[in-house]
Amino acid sequence: MKTIIVPIDFSEHSEYALKTAARLAKKFNSELLALHMLEMSDIMLSASDGMQNQKAMFFLQLAEQKFEDFLKKDYLKDVRVTPIIKHYKVFSEVNDVAIKNNADLIIMGSQGASGIKEFFVGSNTERVVRHAEIPVLVVKNNITDVNFDEVVFACDFSEETIESYLKATNFFRKLESKLNLVYVNLPNERFKSSIEIEKLVVNFLTKAERNLDKMKDVHYVSDYNIENGVLNFANKMGADIIAMPTHGKKGLAHFFEGSVGEDVANHATLPVITFKI
Repeated sequence: MKTIIVPIDFSEHSEYALKTAARLAKKFNSELLALHMLEMSDIMLSASDGMQNQKAMFFLQLAEQKFEDFLKKDYLKDVRVTPIIKHYKVFSEVNDVAIKNNADLIIMGSQGASGIKEFFVGSNTERVVRHAEIPVLVVKNNITDVNFDEVVFACDFSEETIESYLKATNFFRKLESKLNLVYVNLPNERFKSSIEIEKLVVNFLTKAERNLDKMKDVHYVSDYNIENGVLNFANKMGADIIAMPTHGKKGLAHFFEGSVGEDVANHATLPVITFKI
């Protein structure tokens, strides 16, 4: 893991992301790209008027100073940090920065759901998740341990999720984590028998791993909806992180009916990491 991107908006939650990134950077000797998206209007950026140019320069210098002060943290000592300021108005372009710098991971802070306010759905974090070609780690609090020993990978064992599963396997192998796969069995017309689920798993692992060694790490749970099934299982396992596949711009994986995928990311107190299908 050579390069980690952390979008910064000077909030408490973006500092949680920065702290997590610093701990991972020290673990892997990675470089941190601290990215601030300075939202300036197209008119201000392209205007030839002298006054508009002066305003643009003023706001840019103000952002640079605020950014420099924000990055003066003790926990960043001995970490290679490169500050980047971009004049973007949409967070989907974080992926462009990731591709240009050959980044391995994006870490973002999110406050999750609070009452009727859903931060993840329709938010900058969600936009980054849907556009990113690389894994996106969403954190909501101060993570002191980035070993992530126990991982829950929520999966429907469809063939289209094999790629994201392999990405997750490769990512967590570097952390020497244990990857627990969970299938949530639902009532009514979506119910599957144990034999039906096992056939799915056998086909999945045969194509993904060329063996069935991971069968011992596969778990079936029953619940009224997938969100509760994943969260309850993660709590029962004492998991350190939840991993999920994502279709990117098409939304989260099909087995997350409706907005369940977003709900998992919203309501989980654990860190959530997504892997592109």
